[in-house]
Amino acid sequence: MTTLVLDGKALAHQIENELAVRVQSLKRNFNGATPVLATILVGNDPSSAIYVKMKGNACRRVGLESRRVELAQTTTTAQLLSVIDTLNADARVQGILLQHPVPPQIDERRCFDQIALRKDVDGVTVLGFGRMAMNEPAFGSATPAGIMRLLRYYNLVPDGKHAVVVGRSPILGKPIAMMLLNANATVTICHSKTQGLAHIVGLADILVGAVGKPQFIKGAWIKDGAVVVDAGYHPGGIGDIEMATAITKCSAYTPVPGGVGPMTIATLIEQTIDSAEHQFKGEAKS
Repeated sequence: MTTLVLDGKALAHQIENELAVRVQSLKRNFNGATPVLATILVGNDPSSAIYVKMKGNACRRVGLESRRVELAQTTTTAQLLSVIDTLNADARVQGILLQHPVPPQIDERRCFDQIALRKDVDGVTVLGFGRMAMNEPAFGSATPAGIMRLLRYYNLVPDGKHAVVVGRSPILGKPIAMMLLNANATVTICHSKTQGLAHIVGLADILVGAVGKPQFIKGAWIKDGAVVVDAGYHPGGIGDIEMATAITKCSAYTPVPGGVGPMTIATLIEQTIDSAEHQFKGEAKS
């Protein structure tokens, strides 16, 4: 059996080339206006700083303006809410990203939900999640939406398949489960209290590893011919799935790195441009 590599890096590069053309079109049609993605980094988490830098680099590659807002480790919930309100009211800003995680004294959920729906390009608000789950227009959480885009590109149709999602976080496990359900998969969500995890994983036609623990999901659990999506990333370039063993059994898989990660950033940038096109057109009509 030939195993298909789901190359997120290559697809993300292709998407960026297409997005650069769209940004140039926006600038031509709307008096040179450049769409803006505002990224908020609270505190001094080094991994978060790297992720924000990567997103800023992606903005520049396609011609977006990246506005980086850096706040102190001691920032309060009220202070962060005020910053978000300012960005919500700024007509030049089309997308707002609040980098996760924030310092523990901040009510992260309240701050996520303060982001205006039209600018929630990272798909983190409760309202956005609810609309997405009900198949209504909304920006999907960037990593799950990137996974779905990758599956579509490689013609891996979830329709009628049994998808197993290991993990239930509000920005990854839960939204990817709803997206797969909306794509007509039968979905099982597993978590820390799940009994018989190995057996359930072995039933998956599509397996999504989103548990946040390195190589927690063993390759021996995976059935022959499964599509394996590893959404984890840990030091040393390993994911949530024991991929060395899984590769010998699955029909397709996402490499770590180079699979899901690049698609997350490409999706974030694409949804920012979607937002800009909608907002600019709305301004032109008013």
